[in-house]
Amino acid sequence: MKTKHYLTIDERQTIEGIQKKFNTEFPFLKIEFFRERHRAGIGTERKNMYVDKSVRIFSIQLISKEGKISLDPGESVQQLEIDFDEQFGLYVQIFRKSGNIWLETSKTDNWTLEQQNEEGQSTKEELKPEKESPDDHDIW
Repeated sequence: MKTKHYLTIDERQTIEGIQKKFNTEFPFLKIEFFRERHRAGIGTERKNMYVDKSVRIFSIQLISKEGKISLDPGESVQQLEIDFDEQFGLYVQIFRKSGNIWLETSKTDNWTLEQQNEEGQSTKEELKPEKESPDDHDIW
């Protein structure tokens, strides 16, 4: 299991900065910021997502506070989303890579960050093209 890391939330951070740090820890996951809270098991509408990644985190926080948030691989996605909300007034959703698309993890929020990341990695490995044998060719 990976070790626990932290994201720093302060006035200098942008959405993009947080996303890059999160993705460094979990390469098959991404974090998105929203204007509205989502309910457990239900995704948030895309129109509520912050699209401009240069936005400073302080400008979207409902709780103006600096600090650190734990990125514990053994913590559930749901708990991380709750922590962002309760500690900093930030509404986030975690997405998992699945082939060439990103899936909102709302139906698997009870999975740990590590489980989600491993699932994303396994779908990438399943999609690797098989190496062609030089002896394998069709006869017309």
